[in-house]
Amino acid sequence: MPKGGKKTSLKAALASQQSRLRKKQEAVHASQHAERMKAGAQAKAKGKAPLRPTIPFAATDNILLIGEGNFSFARALAFHPPQPLEYLPPSNVTATAYDDEDHCYAKYPEAREIVAALREKGVTVLFGVDATRLEKCSALRGRTFDRIVWNFPHAGKGITDQDRNILSNQVLLLGFLRSAAPFLAKGPVPIVNKARKRRRDPDDDGSDDEAEDQDMAQDAIDTSRKARGTVLITLRNVPPYTLWDLPKLAKNPPPPTSVGQLPNPKYKQLRSFAFHRQVWEGYEHRMTKGERAHGKGKTGEGGEDRTWEFCLQD
Repeated sequence: MPKGGKKTSLKAALASQQSRLRKKQEAVHASQHAERMKAGAQAKAKGKAPLRPTIPFAATDNILLIGEGNFSFARALAFHPPQPLEYLPPSNVTATAYDDEDHCYAKYPEAREIVAALREKGVTVLFGVDATRLEKCSALRGRTFDRIVWNFPHAGKGITDQDRNILSNQVLLLGFLRSAAPFLAKGPVPIVNKARKRRRDPDDDGSDDEAEDQDMAQDAIDTSRKARGTVLITLRNVPPYTLWDLPKLAKNPPPPTSVGQLPNPKYKQLRSFAFHRQVWEGYEHRMTKGERAHGKGKTGEGGEDRTWEFCLQD
């Protein structure tokens, strides 16, 4: 098949859902935001304790961090972990960046000091690691991980056309999900303990509380047994990122577009949960290029950060 044909068929496979998703999600985004604000105000008025943020790691996990940028998330994990990870060995953390070391420091000057501290602590730091070609990294060969984490992936190509931008990032996510699969630890499917909703007072008026309880509930992974590894991807939960349709790409990836290309593995979504940046002390989200690399970009304002967790299907 000619090269142009591959691109066309992939675009057709991925972009067919974009128009309907865009209209639907743009229509509900404003109302969802209003509902969250209302639920938060109601919870505050009722004196409810704040929800404890989800910590998706255990102190025994081997963790691979992808696309670290300035390595501030790795620093938070190694130096200022939340209480459940107090005894996480730094040697259990491998942090990677796409850029080579010189380019990384040129783009994120603060990274030099962070990387030096991480290495002294015992964290493995790797540069020039392509998330879509993890098998090409010799330092990762033969290793498996309990958690493979990519916070705020982005192709960073500066494409202004939204449809092409969405496609570019969908291709990136598919490549990552395909590349990560062999590096996930083997084992049974993790057990997700579904959060129990608060029993509603019969004197309450109903619908608003039900929506609030659903918002406040958390699903938890049972860590009492060793299970197969999981992939965690965090995105802004607003357009255009919601238009990438990450859950569908993971669970039902499009078929290969060229002869000899292996099909993408299928994943099972275990849960999704709000990602609270303030839990990770010193973490600073750095974008990919130009002014945006220093946090001045305007795309995706509003809404929340959200993490999706997947494991390979049987």
